[in-house]
Amino acid sequence: MIRSCLHTHTTFCDGADDVETMCAAAAARGLAAIGFSSHAPIAKKTGIKTSWHLPDEKLDEYLETVLAAKKRWRGRLEVFLGLEVDYIQGLCGPADGDYQSLPLDYIIGSVHFAAPPERGFTVDAPEEEFLAGFRDIFQGDGTALYNAYYDAYRGMIEEGGFDIAGHLDLVKKNNGLYRFFSPEDPAYGKRLLETADCLAAASGRPARETTGNGAFPVVVEVNTGGMNRGRVSEPYPSRAVLKLLRERNVPLTVTADAHSAEHLGGHYEEARNAMMDAGYSSALRLAEGKDGKALWLEEPLTARDRGES
Repeated sequence: MIRSCLHTHTTFCDGADDVETMCAAAAARGLAAIGFSSHAPIAKKTGIKTSWHLPDEKLDEYLETVLAAKKRWRGRLEVFLGLEVDYIQGLCGPADGDYQSLPLDYIIGSVHFAAPPERGFTVDAPEEEFLAGFRDIFQGDGTALYNAYYDAYRGMIEEGGFDIAGHLDLVKKNNGLYRFFSPEDPAYGKRLLETADCLAAASGRPARETTGNGAFPVVVEVNTGGMNRGRVSEPYPSRAVLKLLRERNVPLTVTADAHSAEHLGGHYEEARNAMMDAGYSSALRLAEGKDGKALWLEEPLTARDRGES
């Protein structure tokens, strides 16, 4: 049974609801835990200004608000403090000291920028914006697009500093009906294989001191956010990628990438089915240990979860 969501966004960045509303919705939907993962501030350190990152001047307020919610909901809902940190080669990433020094329970490492950031292009941009950048920067070459994306993702994995690998194949978000590249392309499959190998190697690294019990230092999220927003018909990552991860014993956690309270728990049944089809029998969720530190707990994926008798 999947009973947590560690990838959530609130009004501190690009979410629709505030921290308290998200906590109340999580409890009402039977979740045992919720984690807040605002898009980490990047403007001051990179010069990149967006409408979807946490403003630098709001960082302290964000930390204080989530920590207060952790105390307020204790005994009813476990609340965890995190950030989703963008990896932008040469500019910022989860391993940066300023992020590592924060009192976080976990960090999600993600790649959105797959081109020089001054071009303002992200792989998950709204369709019209994506198409303009794709044509201008990549000359409509889908192979160049996914190579740039997985080059960046591999760089993030190798630098480390994160606990959860975010939406691993996000590059497919604007690739509906395989408009720009086919996931059946052997060259694309090779990039997925390389990424799975890198993640397996990362799972053998020591855990970050601030989180985990040391057994699962890097976890891959099965993210239903694209499904919740009607952009894709399967989780990130796909079944094919999940099979690669299972062959390498890479652990998973399930998240909704919730940008509103209504997204919490959305399409979790489909996520369970995909994981079980790939050979997984359990997923992980974060829990609060006796010493106050967060640790990973293993939860079974059962036949009943899958809608079977």
